[in-house]
Amino acid sequence: MISQLSTIEIQPESVHKYSIIWLHGLGADGHDFAGIVPQLNLNEAQAIHFIFPNAPIQPVTINGGMKMRAWYDILEKLPSRRVDIAGIYESSTLIDKLIQQEIDKGIASENILLAGFSQGGAIALHAGLKYPHKLAGIIALSTYLPTLEQLEKKRSSTNNATPILMAHGIIDPVVAIESGKAAYVALKEMGYDIVWHDYIMEHAVCLEEIEHLSCFINAVFK
Repeated sequence: MISQLSTIEIQPESVHKYSIIWLHGLGADGHDFAGIVPQLNLNEAQAIHFIFPNAPIQPVTINGGMKMRAWYDILEKLPSRRVDIAGIYESSTLIDKLIQQEIDKGIASENILLAGFSQGGAIALHAGLKYPHKLAGIIALSTYLPTLEQLEKKRSSTNNATPILMAHGIIDPVVAIESGKAAYVALKEMGYDIVWHDYIMEHAVCLEEIEHLSCFINAVFK
């Protein structure tokens, strides 16, 4: 595993106050969500540093061992969706380093938000719920949580009250909505401050979802 992630970044246009680390899905790269930034209409947009990391390139078992950008290996497709748990922990450690880089710039951890889509959403949830310092929030889109059993035992109490947004397409053929909803319900039962939205879409992002993202980020960055 690499020791540091390459990134696509959008620098703040004014004084840097906030940071958003946004993780792409399987086979994509950091450019995948950079284009969404202007559509978010964020109140503090000029003060936000956006970081879009590129996942490591590695073989993915369900894709015939083809090498691509992936946060972890997926060993079996549905219904079991068996994944490389160790790979999730390794990628989470790399995200911890990105958070620390922002803290080293003088940004308080509670002004740093993690977001992710699909595989990236699983890493955002895992890294965020394990992180030892308070974060601003966690966004997890069209995703699930393979490490739920581990997190029930090893989560960080510091982020028990951190706001979480989960959203999913109801006709998603890649990550079944049932998998995402199961993660939401489990986290809700664990006491997290979590909200859920679903939309008539597949494995994608829609305009209504972008509006919900905007409201969520504006609420935590104030």
